[in-house]
Amino acid sequence: MKVIFMGTPDFSVGTFNALLEAGHEVVLAVTQPDKPKGRGNTMQFPPVKETALLHGIEVYQPRKIREPECIAYLENYQADIIVVVAFGQILPKEILEMPKYGCVNVHASLLPKYRGAAPIQWAVINGEKVSGVTTMRMDQGLDTGDIIMKQEVALTEEETGGSLFERLSKTGAELLIRTLQAIEEGSAVYTPQNHQAATHTTMIKKQLGEIDWNKSALEIERLIRGLNPWPSAYTHLHGKTLKIWRATVAQSQTEREIGTVAAVLKNCLAVQTAKGLLLLEEVQLEGKKRMTTDAFLRGFPIEVGTKLGKE
Repeated sequence: MKVIFMGTPDFSVGTFNALLEAGHEVVLAVTQPDKPKGRGNTMQFPPVKETALLHGIEVYQPRKIREPECIAYLENYQADIIVVVAFGQILPKEILEMPKYGCVNVHASLLPKYRGAAPIQWAVINGEKVSGVTTMRMDQGLDTGDIIMKQEVALTEEETGGSLFERLSKTGAELLIRTLQAIEEGSAVYTPQNHQAATHTTMIKKQLGEIDWNKSALEIERLIRGLNPWPSAYTHLHGKTLKIWRATVAQSQTEREIGTVAAVLKNCLAVQTAKGLLLLEEVQLEGKKRMTTDAFLRGFPIEVGTKLGKE
């Protein structure tokens, strides 16, 4: 099929490549504008743009896709279908109805659960046992369109936002190719979503990573995994930011104040939470490299009773 591909971050790239490998003709890649990054504010291409240029595919980067000139620009390509994977803008009705087969979205959750932004991280943070990918025919709502196909993915006990991201990216790419084949053959089934069963997620912001020690060790451990690698969970130690990259839960309690170091062990720091101890196993102090806690303690000794968090 003749395809217009819309996507922006790394998650979109696997599906983009799968389209090309499957022999579909991607006539245009639509992505968000370049953004400045780093201390030098150097302009950086979105991952989808980098991939498109690598394959010699034209790139279009509208600031607002719903502008009349943008709609007219897309019409010129007479695409059979538009594939959307984490593009980052809401498509207007004119674009949704433009292609022969409409617009198909690859969403990293089992809709109608986890509509909206960052479903991957929230699945880990909320302790879901199963996540997955849904392909749907887009409508004017936010992730409300008819479901075409779903593929479940079981989460492991060590699952991080990063590891689930990689797994769902691969699953989404495979599911889209099957979906397009069904659409082209006329065998695709479009199932309306149960809107009453819908749940919604919000964007992940850096502030979400600040650990609240008044929560249980289990909740904090899931937050750490969900926000690994970005934006990461963190606390404060002697006025400096301390990122927590890996931790485990111990159900035992102590009489120590919540948020204080209850024990300094060989390979970890045990911190008292509202319920249970959180064993910090991999950390990164502001200005330092990421390291195991035993290595950290050799250069930065911590005493029992040390308070973590903002002073």
